[in-house]
Amino acid sequence: MNTSEITNLLGEEAESLLTHVSQTISKEQLHLPGPDFIDRIFVPSDRSPQVLRSLGHLFNHGQLSGTGYLSILPIDQGVEHSAGASFAGNPLYFDPENIIRLALEGGCNAVATTFGALGIVARKYAHKIPFIVKINHNELLTYPNKYDQIPFGSVKEAWNLGAVAIGATIYFGSEESGRQIVEIARAFEEAHTLGMATILWCYLRNNAFNKGKGEDYHVAADLTGQANHLGVTLQADLIKQKLPEINGGFQALNTGGSSYGKLDERIYTQLSSKHPIDLCRYQVANCYMGRVGLINSGGGSLGASDLRDAIRTAVINKRAGGTGLISGRKAFQRPFEEGVKLLNAIQDVYLDPEVSVA
Repeated sequence: MNTSEITNLLGEEAESLLTHVSQTISKEQLHLPGPDFIDRIFVPSDRSPQVLRSLGHLFNHGQLSGTGYLSILPIDQGVEHSAGASFAGNPLYFDPENIIRLALEGGCNAVATTFGALGIVARKYAHKIPFIVKINHNELLTYPNKYDQIPFGSVKEAWNLGAVAIGATIYFGSEESGRQIVEIARAFEEAHTLGMATILWCYLRNNAFNKGKGEDYHVAADLTGQANHLGVTLQADLIKQKLPEINGGFQALNTGGSSYGKLDERIYTQLSSKHPIDLCRYQVANCYMGRVGLINSGGGSLGASDLRDAIRTAVINKRAGGTGLISGRKAFQRPFEEGVKLLNAIQDVYLDPEVSVA
């Protein structure tokens, strides 16, 4: 996919997304992705040679190898959303080998999925594509449904099956977040000791964050940005976050006599704007100005608009100073070859020199 095709897909948003120049946090203040990213950022850090090697495996595989950008296939929906609901459209993905095949043929840097899915094919594929084990999940079989991330295995188990990294979710803002922070801090320490990299899904979860009428502050730039900052404090090597859609979460939750968190109005007037690239840049800024790479999630599959939506997210992430996309449902909830093409299209955005940092 070339620049012209990207422009056509973006339609009426093309000019705004492709020509925007950020007037908030300048790109010169960011630590941007590039072929030397590991040498610039992680070699001076406390990461061991073994962790550097694992990061090297992640950044030097697939279509984006050596660019400093990442395209990761995540499929943990079999646990998170139920296998039947996730794979009904493509029953071939009940077989974990097809998850690995999609990541390989789709040119991804890595595949992120469950202990069971990776373990059952580890000897065949662990040396062919980097494995990321998602170590905790929200299971939805308890009645009524509850929303809590719980460990499904050990860090040592992930290491034994050949993983180069572990991934984990914390539901920041939830009643359970304190326990989850402690669990994941310990898991990340052990992963780094064993030489694995760490990726944190910095998601928000609290019913109070959703005010209705289009005001869902689970995707607010200020709240997700703070979740990112907590994530890098836990020494995540990469942060996964939903693309921001609105702003003003702290403002909205500090109304009606309530007191929530801390805010400075300059978050909204100087550090961000209403432009989607500036909202995403605020997320990048909270990842130590890009020292820890921000990978935005691809979101759910909506059908006909999936390709456009994926390209839009990739353009916003790249131009904001992000490190890539971690997109699953848009790829695996369609015929196999179409999924491969969608992943390749995402990668084309990061390979296109005309799509530059704003």
